[in-house]
Amino acid sequence: MFRDDYAIDAILNGEISLAEPSKAPNGGNNKQILVLDKLNAGPSFADFVTSGSGVEGAVLPEDAFKLKTAMVGPKGKKKEITRLPEWLKTPVPVGDNFKKIKNDLRGLNLHTGKWNPLLRIVCEEARCPNISDCWGGSSKSAATATIMLMGDTCTRGCRFCSVKTSKAPPPLDPHEPEHTAEALSRWGLGYVVLTSVDRDDLADGGAHHFAETIRKIKQKAPTMLVEALTGDYAGDMEMVKTVAQSGLDVYAHNVETVEALTPQVRDRRATFHQSLKVLETAKTSKKGLITKTSIMLGLGETEDQLWHTLKELRAVNVDVVTFGQYMRPTKRHMKVHEYITPTVFELLRQRALDMGFLYCASGPLVRSSYKAGESFIENVLKKRTARKNETIMAAGSEIDTTAASS
Repeated sequence: MFRDDYAIDAILNGEISLAEPSKAPNGGNNKQILVLDKLNAGPSFADFVTSGSGVEGAVLPEDAFKLKTAMVGPKGKKKEITRLPEWLKTPVPVGDNFKKIKNDLRGLNLHTGKWNPLLRIVCEEARCPNISDCWGGSSKSAATATIMLMGDTCTRGCRFCSVKTSKAPPPLDPHEPEHTAEALSRWGLGYVVLTSVDRDDLADGGAHHFAETIRKIKQKAPTMLVEALTGDYAGDMEMVKTVAQSGLDVYAHNVETVEALTPQVRDRRATFHQSLKVLETAKTSKKGLITKTSIMLGLGETEDQLWHTLKELRAVNVDVVTFGQYMRPTKRHMKVHEYITPTVFELLRQRALDMGFLYCASGPLVRSSYKAGESFIENVLKKRTARKNETIMAAGSEIDTTAASS
């Protein structure tokens, strides 16, 4: 520790170079110069960041994803716990686009403004670890925000979810569709994900409310892409069709986990095959509609169970799948069975694409609406356009061949 500011000031003023220390400027003594000589003789910055196996203390590739444990608790009652892996820790959100969207949000007063004091921005309220990725992407037009409709109280009790539950939640706000659409049109994003709690207390499960919100958004912002992440409407496929035919661009419904674990993970009223039926019905209700689902990993699923799930999803023509790590919200919820490494997530992504999914987001921190705007614009639409062009070219070639032969 320096006992005076001489050496610091000299460095900042360019009078002393750490690389080539010389005599003390302005007639000073050599005490500080000796300190700087020792600094230069010490480890360089590269010694701290080098990951090669030749550097003593460096992290080897095979050790990078090893889990660390610790003993916690009072003396005599200590127990071993697994520490949160490094790859699940996220940096502070940054980026010009992120800051701009955040400032726009404050300017619109979406939380407390006159348009809708109850509009719920899930990205911030849930403290999503991907907010910087979704809001800080290439442009505002590709940014994604997730909005929660129909209140904050769910009629179901899934064992992985911390949303509060009740058999009789508050009634719906009849002005929510109009207010939500107005606020979003002023915000100016290119992509919005609408989601909601389950409302089994309502005859239609809230489907008409959901559909009306989508229609209002499309009226006020025709170019905005809308994704609806819905529940299963208690198996009422007419309600699924109501939402699917409301003008949205992507219909999402999460199977959450593999079939074998569904009874232990989800509310008993939700079944794996019922979710498959929701996705299939949505797909066939509107030509060209993109369907999407999400799967949490680390719940105890096996590789065979996972491949079976993906095959079932492709059998009903699901277009997009995402994989993310299950994170235990509180001690009252299911324990994490396993932390999946980034390497495995990447293998799953490649496998999903090989199976025919148009797009797959896969990573420890990925959630169902992760960078949905960018993935839709940059992957799904481009691939669909390419396939359409290939079909047109193939048809043209057949016409030319027929004409030549005749």
